[in-house]
Amino acid sequence: MKPWLDCSKGTVRLSLHVQPGAKKTEAAGEHGDCLKIRLAAPPVDGKANAALLAWLAQRFAVAKRDVQLLSGDKSRHKVVLIQFTATDEEVLRLLGIQ
Repeated sequence: MKPWLDCSKGTVRLSLHVQPGAKKTEAAGEHGDCLKIRLAAPPVDGKANAALLAWLAQRFAVAKRDVQLLSGDKSRHKVVLIQFTATDEEVLRLLGIQ
């Protein structure tokens, strides 16, 4: 359905474009083949990555250990894997995307 979303085998895989230093953390629509996330954390000492993973864990109501950064540690483009069984529609609802 969405090029940035893959729900299969009990996991949700997201391709993200992250914009750190925003006023608030929120999903901000699509950015190319990625979902854009505005992040209210500075891109310093891994704080943005930690804030992103914590925000996703909170949105999906899973433990932080169930959210893993697969790639993009030092990049705005990140791939995240969440241990969570859901449909595409449920993921869109949880992320606040219409």
